[in-house]
Amino acid sequence: MSIQFGIFFQGVNYSTVWNAPESGSQTEFESFRRVIQTAERGLFTAFFLGEGLRLREHLGHLHDLDVAGRPDGLTQLAALAAITEHIGLVATQNTTYNDPVDLAHRLQSLDVISGGRAAWNVVTTDNAWTGANFRRGGYLDHADRYRQAGDAIDIARKVWDARALAGPTAEIAPDRRADRWGAAPAPFHHELRHYDVDAAGSLPGSPQQHPILFQAGDSPDGRDFAAKYAEVVFSAHGTFDDAKEFAADIRARTVAAGRPADDLKIFPGQEFIVADTLGEVDDKVRWVREHQITPQTAVAFVEALWGTDLSDHDPDGPLPTFDPVQHETGETRGAGFRAQKALDTANQWRALSESKRLSIRELVIEIGTRRGFAGTADSIADELVPFSREHVVDGFNITPWLVPSGLDDIVDKLVPALQERGVYWTEYPADTLRENLGLRPPLTRRGDVPATGGADVTARVETPARV
Repeated sequence: MSIQFGIFFQGVNYSTVWNAPESGSQTEFESFRRVIQTAERGLFTAFFLGEGLRLREHLGHLHDLDVAGRPDGLTQLAALAAITEHIGLVATQNTTYNDPVDLAHRLQSLDVISGGRAAWNVVTTDNAWTGANFRRGGYLDHADRYRQAGDAIDIARKVWDARALAGPTAEIAPDRRADRWGAAPAPFHHELRHYDVDAAGSLPGSPQQHPILFQAGDSPDGRDFAAKYAEVVFSAHGTFDDAKEFAADIRARTVAAGRPADDLKIFPGQEFIVADTLGEVDDKVRWVREHQITPQTAVAFVEALWGTDLSDHDPDGPLPTFDPVQHETGETRGAGFRAQKALDTANQWRALSESKRLSIRELVIEIGTRRGFAGTADSIADELVPFSREHVVDGFNITPWLVPSGLDDIVDKLVPALQERGVYWTEYPADTLRENLGLRPPLTRRGDVPATGGADVTARVETPARV
């Protein structure tokens, strides 16, 4: 069982070192070009772009201590498709504020022009603060967010299935240009709780038929949604025991949803810090953490929980002695800060800080940057082998702590170490993202027979290449 790597270019976060001399732009195309071409040189499976629908705010003002702002994902990936050949292209797109027919068409367009390498990371938003950007703030009840997302996927699949198996045919009616790709698209009517649509897909399917569906929800509802709809789940469970427990749970839910357990591939998000020698590991980790969490970032992190200005507090000193002024955190600083019970969390932080004698900054480093592997290429490779041997994960989605050079050590040192251990492929096994992930055909296309004269896409993807 091989381990695969993806790259998560977040664009908005506090984990990317943006203020060092080595730090590059988060928005210029050159940064994206270098990162994705380095990833493809390292035989990465996918390049994953995040999405932000509104700039984050802190205590009523724009938050300017982190990386913020990013180009539209589908536009960026269309440009990157032209300079790559094998790596998958994953766009995070929101179901709450996108029309499903239009979004399905744009995703399929990327899939067609990339030769079958597109994927959709399905996300939802229900909070009024983000929705105010669209003059529709708070219209969707929290309990309905996944129901609406499911409706959107059902509609997208109908758009993608309109010509999915047609392919070029010799039986082209000379006076009907619409027949160029085989059977004319079948219009459909879809009436669900959140949508009432009359539409028809207008493109032929790509070699992988549908864009791949990614999902990252970790709540019980989010896991059930992934088990029913997704083909790849981007989890937050990266340590071995945690990943093993998550894998057992999500695979059981997948079977309960009527699908084979291996229908859903698992890629935890992870950070890798690769040093040349074991003696250099601690110093390199310290450099990364102290650049990720600056003194100002540490104070702002605590302010987001306390709900008030703490600029008079020393980041190298203790937590505030008074209690938070808010009952619960809001959504303006992002998902990681949302809906925390302020006093309960503050008391947990106080207990941790006192037991380990941590300052504000040391505490934020302790609780804010816990994920990841640190070591030499060989020591990290040895840690990853059990993940492969016991099939705890299918791969890791790597968040680089530096852009654009953050993958260099991984590609030049860690990948060869994994290849020496026989747990990382030495060439791309196929041309499409679906084949490289070892996925079956889309759920709505299994068992279909291609139209006469069309490409036998079903047969192609039912025997996924493995290494």
